[in-house]
Amino acid sequence: MFDDILAPVTDGAVSLMESLGAPGAGLAIAAENLFPPLPSELILPLAGFTASQGDLVLWHVLVWTTTGSLVGALVLYALGAWLGRARLLRVADRLPLVDVTDVHAAESWFARHGHRAVLLGRLVPIVRSLVSVPAGVERMPLARFVVLTTVGSAVWNTALVLAGYLLGEQWHRVEDGVGVLQRLVVLAVVAGLLVWLVRRLAARSRGDRPREGAGW
Repeated sequence: MFDDILAPVTDGAVSLMESLGAPGAGLAIAAENLFPPLPSELILPLAGFTASQGDLVLWHVLVWTTTGSLVGALVLYALGAWLGRARLLRVADRLPLVDVTDVHAAESWFARHGHRAVLLGRLVPIVRSLVSVPAGVERMPLARFVVLTTVGSAVWNTALVLAGYLLGEQWHRVEDGVGVLQRLVVLAVVAGLLVWLVRRLAARSRGDRPREGAGW
């Protein structure tokens, strides 16, 4: 059933590359950044395999897919900037179990580690798309965001494109390996949310007010 779900993604990526060449691969990756369920671990190795067949130029694929990653990330950065700190605080104030101190703690963490989060986040499935939003909310200097995103995206894209290029007909094996990493990320996020929820409910039952940084 999973293959049936992914088949339209594969067909769409193939269609884009057939009609537009390497820019089509870049367009597919830009869409993947905006819609994380679209799997870059499927699109990028496929582009690498296509290049190995001589239908695309390898370095063109690397340049265009990295450009696509940057374009998608900039859209999400702009979304975060539009959301802004004030609106985020208003949303947090209305959510059950969420306190504005959670936002302050996240801001403090991002101020200390945001550059590493953006750079290394580009190498982690799911996170690689979503990390652009808090960068926009916190108004990370745009030039710094562009450099960090480009470097991180280039590393991720090059690794997966080259894997598809070298594996040839077995390019789909890349998705299996990255899929394991993606499942681990999801499990880690779910576990973290459960721990936060249990701690917050316990604090509420004791009548404690969240401290700055609690739960992060």
